[in-house]
Amino acid sequence: MVSWSGGRGKAARDAVRHPVFARYYARAALAAETGMGIAGVRRRLLAGLSGRVIEIGAGTGLNFARYPDSVAEVVAIEPERLLRQRALEAALRAEVPVDVVPGCAEALPVKSEAFDAVVLAQVLCSVRDVPRALAEARRVLKPGGEVRFFEHGRGGGRAMALTQRALDLTVWPLLCGGCHLARDAVPALRDAGFELGPYRRMLIPEKGPVLPSSYCVLGTAWRPLSTGPGRRPIT
Repeated sequence: MVSWSGGRGKAARDAVRHPVFARYYARAALAAETGMGIAGVRRRLLAGLSGRVIEIGAGTGLNFARYPDSVAEVVAIEPERLLRQRALEAALRAEVPVDVVPGCAEALPVKSEAFDAVVLAQVLCSVRDVPRALAEARRVLKPGGEVRFFEHGRGGGRAMALTQRALDLTVWPLLCGGCHLARDAVPALRDAGFELGPYRRMLIPEKGPVLPSSYCVLGTAWRPLSTGPGRRPIT
């Protein structure tokens, strides 16, 4: 059962509203699973997780089918109404218990130190306040608990960096549900007080045209603890 701290009213349900983008995203994300190789990345992202997991920004629930059976429960936070409805449908098909919950990354409606792991998958690009969202992730994670992250962000040479920043300042967030291209999850996690473990930078798609959104990172971080649990690297 979820350890609630409140926040399930209308304000939580309507924290984010991007109905047009959500419809496009639901179709595009599904197509990218095989067409861009993201399904394999999700498997590596979630491999070896156990205990209680909170997934922040669950989208349509594409991760749900890939959680290992060592996971006791997934609490999936999704603020956008249409995406949350798709996630609820995916939760019914999942092989592990999944509770889809309204809420935003900057104010998670769960108790502190309630989870063994936090999953961040393509979400830090679109949260309104990255430091606050990561502070919340740290709050709800048990000491020694791990963060699994798969994010897109800053990358490429000077020309690409300028392109990403220009798009962030103009049309990209408006067209893409608040997404930003020039953020970098690795220093953001470090600045939030997490201990960085192994991470790998990659291009998605691996072959083909390099887009401003192609630069991704897959990795692990921990809430520090002097004698924490065994650490499982991304392989």
